[in-house]
Amino acid sequence: MTTADSARFLGTVRTSAHAGPDPDVVVERVRHADGTERITLYSSAPRPLRLPVEVALGTDLADLGAIASGAPGPELPASVHDSGLRWSSPVGNSSVTADPQPADALASAGLLRWEFVLPPGGSTSVELRVRPDGAGPIRAVGRAATSPLAPATAAGDDSRVQELLRTSIEDLQALLLRDPAHPTDTHLAAGAPWRCGLAPAEALAAARMLLPLGTRLAAGTLRTLARTQIQGPGEQSGMIPGPRRDAGTHLPPSCTGTEATLLFPVLLAEARRWGLPDPETEELLPTAERCLNWLRTTVGDALYLCDPQPAGPVRCETQAHAHRAALLGADLLDACGRPGGAGLRQWAQELRTAFREEFWIDDLGGGRPAVARAADGRLVPHLGVATVHLLDTGLLGGGERASGLLDKVRTEQLARLLGSPAMDSGWGLRGLGAKEAGYNPFGHRGGAVRTHETAVAFAGLAAAGYEKEAASLLRGTLAAAEAFGHRLPEMYAGEQRTHGSAPVPHPAACRPAATAAAAGVLLLTTLAGIRPDAPAGTVTLRPVRSAPLGEIALTGLRIAGAPFSVRVSRLGLAMAEEAADGLQLGV
Repeated sequence: MTTADSARFLGTVRTSAHAGPDPDVVVERVRHADGTERITLYSSAPRPLRLPVEVALGTDLADLGAIASGAPGPELPASVHDSGLRWSSPVGNSSVTADPQPADALASAGLLRWEFVLPPGGSTSVELRVRPDGAGPIRAVGRAATSPLAPATAAGDDSRVQELLRTSIEDLQALLLRDPAHPTDTHLAAGAPWRCGLAPAEALAAARMLLPLGTRLAAGTLRTLARTQIQGPGEQSGMIPGPRRDAGTHLPPSCTGTEATLLFPVLLAEARRWGLPDPETEELLPTAERCLNWLRTTVGDALYLCDPQPAGPVRCETQAHAHRAALLGADLLDACGRPGGAGLRQWAQELRTAFREEFWIDDLGGGRPAVARAADGRLVPHLGVATVHLLDTGLLGGGERASGLLDKVRTEQLARLLGSPAMDSGWGLRGLGAKEAGYNPFGHRGGAVRTHETAVAFAGLAAAGYEKEAASLLRGTLAAAEAFGHRLPEMYAGEQRTHGSAPVPHPAACRPAATAAAAGVLLLTTLAGIRPDAPAGTVTLRPVRSAPLGEIALTGLRIAGAPFSVRVSRLGLAMAEEAADGLQLGV
């Protein structure tokens, strides 16, 4: 890998058996994620070389999801097409064109052929370009475009922070997409190579973690998803649609549309606190109102939000998302002079009271939150990573954190559970506790370490004051990042870390991945505890007092559209070193 969206392959060739042991041709291939590959031949022979070159191409045009699950289809025959080859299948067509045009194309074998003459010390190149038919309107933003992400940098006592932030931003740049019909609106692809398009819930979650790099990505993501919102009559009116997501062995698949619908008003409310301009907030506010109306209409006279609707289980993370959406949504409505805030707050209070009574399982170890309630009222007791969302309460006005669904005593117990060896693998947080039935270190939701949830747990634990448990997750994730070349995958095996061991890659993980790259940003910015309130012209710093990585300096962040830089000392004291004119440091 040379960058997040390109790779370089290098090979050597001996063209004569009488030329000694040294190769006389170097073959360099540079492949880009936009579908191009340049093959360059370099000659170091003392005489002209006549070189036949063949490129063999093949595909099954299988769905990427099928390939990710290990079920590709048979290879398809090719046909000659323009200056290259073309493949066709019931699900789509794809072609490869070449420059210069090949001297011969043998479709039955998928071969393109050239014959080159290289002078001594000379070189020549072939460029291949693959293009699927009907690929859809989204296109990569490209490196020439103005990025919506600030080019922030990190430095400090721990040298890994610099590489982690640099690589995370580079990955995110490579995953940026735009719609030609709305070229100013950018969002993130879910990840490569399996999920190269828009995943609504993950795009919103990533944009939320990236608010310290500016609000432009959040605005583009919100506008893009606002155009997909279901409107008109019907039970789904107001939803942001999204696909089902596997939830492991203990629960049926969840609906990412539910999560996206609840994340929309949260991201808008927090983006406003980070400095999203008022006109953009007003433009997106009607969509957020419809999301909140869907929440209240769907819940109705009940207290809990089922997922998926209408007969799915009551999941703890769904209640956490809904509770946060209600509180931050109410704050947003009040700030913009819109009605409905009081009703949302009242429902959130009722949900909080009921959740504390009905979602806790008492045991001799201090108890645990249930991950779900089945339709018959039975509590699903296994300890899983879904509970970390109970710690993610979000920011209200003045940079204050909303009260969570758990009280202080039970939050402390959850922190203890997340910090135990059953959940903390030493490389990050397992998706399912190692002592639970069905634990699988390679399970997508059944034991693998998921980078996004680990970062959410770290941020929530740090904000709640449980810095010992938070620091352990931070150090484990940084160690894993170093082993992966600072390019964190979306997940990796949940095997226990031992002396001299390394994190084991997951074969189906996307790398780069939007939420994993954004998690790198969240991990580092959480250390500074930045709590902005751009409408009020203030920012509060609540750093991790234990300074688990020693001194750290973050420069080039964005608040209210202006550069913001902060330094946290080895004593855990934070100081703003650069800020927008008129931005006051709050207490």
